[in-house]
Amino acid sequence: MRKGAQHCMLAAAITMVMASAQAQALTDPTRPPSASSALSASQAAEETAGTQLQSILMSSGRKVAVINGTMVPLGGMVGEARVIRITETQVVLKRGEETEVLKMYPGIEKRAVKRSAARRGEAK
Repeated sequence: MRKGAQHCMLAAAITMVMASAQAQALTDPTRPPSASSALSASQAAEETAGTQLQSILMSSGRKVAVINGTMVPLGGMVGEARVIRITETQVVLKRGEETEVLKMYPGIEKRAVKRSAARRGEAK
């Protein structure tokens, strides 16, 4: 009887080891698709290694960007660079004579939507 129990325990252990070896890592279904797939490898590496724009906060009297986890107002400094412009989707930094544009959604370009002539006629 003891040998039967030992064999059963051994079989269960082997089954558990094999099942864990075949398990796949689950991806988070709520995670947004990676924007880096739209970028070249050099652009993606440059963005993750350098200055990263994380958020933009705008009101009637104030514009603030969150860059590398720090709130920086218009005219404020990020390292040696000064924030010279904040829009809804990007921040422009100036370091000496050099400018750098940080985008909220790199790889996604905003384009105007063309309305058809029929739709324009309906709007009147």
